[in-house]
Amino acid sequence: MDERTRRIGLNEALFREVNERVEELTRGFGIDDEQIEVLCECGNQACVERIEMTLPDYRRVRADSRTFAIVPGHEIPDVESVVERRGAFDVVMKHAGEPAEVAEETDTTT
Repeated sequence: MDERTRRIGLNEALFREVNERVEELTRGFGIDDEQIEVLCECGNQACVERIEMTLPDYRRVRADSRTFAIVPGHEIPDVESVVERRGAFDVVMKHAGEPAEVAEETDTTT
């Protein structure tokens, strides 16, 4: 597997894991329809930008191992495509092959 593709995927998986904990804590407090703040799930390990979205929006993004919520403009075109623009955030889907494989392998919810 290409080392760059794997590194990007592992960075995204780390951000996704942090966001899953935020989602779990929010759910634990019985909050279901309010805005939450999550980390941008882009492949840039230095990114510290945050995204506001509802829990239902976050769950919809997480329903597919290959999709991630990012700050608009943070997509990496050779490994993913923007599949939805939601204003405050974009949803990207990993390309078939290595990018999708890394996303699926690192998804702890499946």
